[in-house]
Amino acid sequence: MENLENILRKMDFNFFGSGQHTIGMEKAARLIGKKDKAIFLDVRTPEEVNLLPFPFALHIPVNELPERLNELPKDKLIIIFCSSIVRAAIVYPYLLAKGFDEVKILHATTENLASVLKPGPIYKRQQD
Repeated sequence: MENLENILRKMDFNFFGSGQHTIGMEKAARLIGKKDKAIFLDVRTPEEVNLLPFPFALHIPVNELPERLNELPKDKLIIIFCSSIVRAAIVYPYLLAKGFDEVKILHATTENLASVLKPGPIYKRQQD
């Protein structure tokens, strides 16, 4: 718990103002499907995933995370997302406290994420 307290102490105005804890949709979209560079961690409930799945993401609901931490690589960027950013914001300091160094919160909702999976945005990313 001490590690989590130290992490929270660092979350001051400069931390939140810099946005170092987040990754924008445009940058994140370029990492979809590139499992050698980043893992998308979907922390939504099974009910939410059944309604709107993201097959490129690793689905671990928040309440299962403590027992399933071993499924996450410590040598890759982990991009956490949920339907409204709230659960991702909870998981962010938890993962840092557990020794994960490269962790970002996707600064987008699932609706935003779904919007980049249309043919036009996918085609554009492939041309970049």
